[in-house]
Amino acid sequence: MDLNRFREKAKNKSVENRKFLQSIKKMDARAVDDAFHDMHEEVFEEIDCLTCANCCKTTSPIFYQTDIERAAKALRMKPGDFIEQYLRVDEDKDYVLKSSPCPFLDTDNYCRVYSSRPKACREYPHTNRKKMVQIMDLTYKNTLVCPAVLEMVERLKKVGL
Repeated sequence: MDLNRFREKAKNKSVENRKFLQSIKKMDARAVDDAFHDMHEEVFEEIDCLTCANCCKTTSPIFYQTDIERAAKALRMKPGDFIEQYLRVDEDKDYVLKSSPCPFLDTDNYCRVYSSRPKACREYPHTNRKKMVQIMDLTYKNTLVCPAVLEMVERLKKVGL
């Protein structure tokens, strides 16, 4: 995965993709869900997250209390120690990672706490959710982070969603 090439393509398609995804907000929610879910399956048949891990390298999930407790337990830490070592409170008053890349990402792009990862990581890139029309702003942001999301959006434009 050539992340520099991806970033350049994502940047070049940014305005077009924002307009396209904004237009989807007005469409039939079920049709949008079906199109995204089908494209999600198709694209992830071709793209292996382990060749990329850009999400883990550049963004932070929100850690809810259950996420903190689960990850701390996996690391054999107390939740308070986990918070102190790895997390900070952001401008929205959410717990997020202090640094990027994610401290749990190893050199082979595997997650050291994969089975105990936060809900936000489990659901990323959020392209197989119900009511996709409600998260088009997030989907747009994810076109700038995730090559799979960018590919889905490019294909959806071609099939005329």
